[in-house]
Amino acid sequence: MTRSTRAWLASALLLCACTAPAPPVALLEPPGDAIVYVIERGWHSDIGLPAEEITGPLTTLERRFPGVRFLTFGFGERQFLLARQVTLGGMLSALLPSQSALLVTALSATPEAAFGAEHVVTLHVSRDGLARIEAAIWLELEKPPDGEPPVLADGPYPGSVFYAARGTYDAFDTCNTWTADMLHAGGLPVPTAGVLFVGQVMGMARSIAARQASMRDG
Repeated sequence: MTRSTRAWLASALLLCACTAPAPPVALLEPPGDAIVYVIERGWHSDIGLPAEEITGPLTTLERRFPGVRFLTFGFGERQFLLARQVTLGGMLSALLPSQSALLVTALSATPEAAFGAEHVVTLHVSRDGLARIEAAIWLELEKPPDGEPPVLADGPYPGSVFYAARGTYDAFDTCNTWTADMLHAGGLPVPTAGVLFVGQVMGMARSIAARQASMRDG
């Protein structure tokens, strides 16, 4: 593959990440009283949870961050994340099946304050749905039997760390696929296949949020 071809492919992927349409969203059941945040970070998406609502084994991650109010979780290609430098070669190699990691970020402010309200969608799920999201995230973490997940490295800014993840990252199983999987685990009408780009995730999240607001108002 020539350098010009690689550059064209990378540009095309980034363009698709911004413009890909969201798959159709099915009808909703009444929203629950638990909250999950969907966060847009460039072409990447995160899941955010209020720390006070986390009740399962995922609470062990809070010990590292006294006073944390929210935890966000983002899936990605391990070497690409740890390199902390965006290069064309790194972007292209991340499209091949490879090891993954979770970036966990502890927030003392709200997600809206941290990332900008225009980049955050608040969704409501049942308490059982929130527990399933927590369980799905916990299962994603590599850990020894009966032990806590070891930290791979500090994250790119204060209050963030990398953990090794079990899933495989590639061009067809991206950070946005993972976010969609987590939302689906919580009982939200999000497909688990065909979601690759942040525009798809955020489009579905905004559609669901609008329907939930309409159901509450009605």
